[in-house]
Amino acid sequence: MRAYGFLGEWDHLVGDWPLDTVLELIGTAAAVVALLVAVAAFLREFVFAGRKRLGYRVQMDTPVTGEIESRFPGVLTQLRPAADGATPDLKDVSVVLVRIENAGITRIDTEDYTAPTAQIGLHLHFAQRRVIGMAVNELSDPSSLADHLGRNSGIDVREENAGGPTGVIDLPKVPLGKSDHYKILAILERSGGTGNYPDPVLRGGIKGGRIIETRAGTSRRLVVFTVALVLVIGFLLVVVWREPSPTPMECESGKLTVIGSSAFGPVLREAAEQYRKRCTRADFAFEFEGTERGLDRLAEQGTGNSGLLAISDGPKGAGYPALVYRPLALSLFTMIVHPDVGVRGLTVAQIQDLYRGKIGNWREVGGPDLPVVLVNRIPGSGSRNTFERRLLDGTQPDRSHVSCTALKGTVTAALTHCEVQVTADMSKAVADIPGAIGYSEFSEAVEAKLPTLAIDGVSAGRDAAVHRTYPFWGVEYAYSNGELPGDSLAASFLHFLTDQMGKEVLRAHGNAPCADLPDPGRCLPDQ
Repeated sequence: MRAYGFLGEWDHLVGDWPLDTVLELIGTAAAVVALLVAVAAFLREFVFAGRKRLGYRVQMDTPVTGEIESRFPGVLTQLRPAADGATPDLKDVSVVLVRIENAGITRIDTEDYTAPTAQIGLHLHFAQRRVIGMAVNELSDPSSLADHLGRNSGIDVREENAGGPTGVIDLPKVPLGKSDHYKILAILERSGGTGNYPDPVLRGGIKGGRIIETRAGTSRRLVVFTVALVLVIGFLLVVVWREPSPTPMECESGKLTVIGSSAFGPVLREAAEQYRKRCTRADFAFEFEGTERGLDRLAEQGTGNSGLLAISDGPKGAGYPALVYRPLALSLFTMIVHPDVGVRGLTVAQIQDLYRGKIGNWREVGGPDLPVVLVNRIPGSGSRNTFERRLLDGTQPDRSHVSCTALKGTVTAALTHCEVQVTADMSKAVADIPGAIGYSEFSEAVEAKLPTLAIDGVSAGRDAAVHRTYPFWGVEYAYSNGELPGDSLAASFLHFLTDQMGKEVLRAHGNAPCADLPDPGRCLPDQ
């Protein structure tokens, strides 16, 4: 009877209302409840439970195995804890990357660390391992954090034996603003135990807060807050306002055509795809036919056209006075050879002798009895200019043009040469012609699965290029015809590449963003 009476009263109350109005009232009530739950979860999680939170996250903990050895031959035998290399070869080596971050909403200052020592505030422990090398490899704000993590900061490595051998990295008391972080990269060697290593642990104390381990999954309270907030936002968007979400302010719409360097083409295509995921009204077109053609077209068609950008593997030269440069990244190049050549390294002098015609057979540099085929990009190519500038100390001998396509399937008895138009043609020619040697952007060579050569004993690597121990690198530039309007798609995309998520795409392809170099002036055209 009571149930019937309740339903009767409810029917009397809403019987004359439209169904959609009733549903909207129910949805509004649910949204209010969800919002209250979300606010309560937020207050409990971030305010009452301790506002200051220093978090750490193990982003990588992996053994240095055969995969590393296959890509970088001899690297394991070169990793030794002693600088003179006199200690035995390292075995059972692992690499760990740990992110230290302010995981709360309140700034953490040096006096917030509870450690009694003047400089050291945290201790990163690696049970059953010892530290043989470490570096601070990322700072969210270099201008404010670098001084606190330098050589005089007290950062150091040591070993504890209580409860078993444990490697320790002592970390200084670093002030961390909201969302600030830094990363520690450590190379470790097993010092005890068997099987999987115990997880790294960060120890220390924070006044008015605590140290927490942050993972891909978050706490239940934060999950409750997030789910409830999503429900509220979803209801407000779908039921109440019924309006589309606004486009992010940093996005621009329109069409941008990117031309020029074929070596950098895959990087730009992937970066544009990442940009489009956030900025859906942006449209990109690509016509990578080489640096010189790109600069020529920009000079002829780019006046007053902010929808045209040219990419160059090096400086534009004096013939394009109206073009304005923007440095993008230090780009890694490599020498590549046909798989049957068998040579895995050359000196700079040997590369010069090959391309100057002084070496005509691979047996002269430790390879098989096989005539050398020199594969070149056409004159005007940015990759060719970089090759000549970095390795040949000038230009090559004048040679008549020979198409590499014409050489395929022929038998050569002496030194031969040919030329290709773009990077993809270079990879194909070197792969198809026995005895061939050429050059390419490094990530393209890896993608093509071609053998790459060490130069003067140093393998191609971003860090080696940044520190100038590897000689074959160039600087990638974006050129516009005149200054770009601030609200243009081109300006927004370049900002994305140099200051936002696009930098991760540059790094993923082996490049070093110019803004992140120890000496950013190295990217200037006269360097």
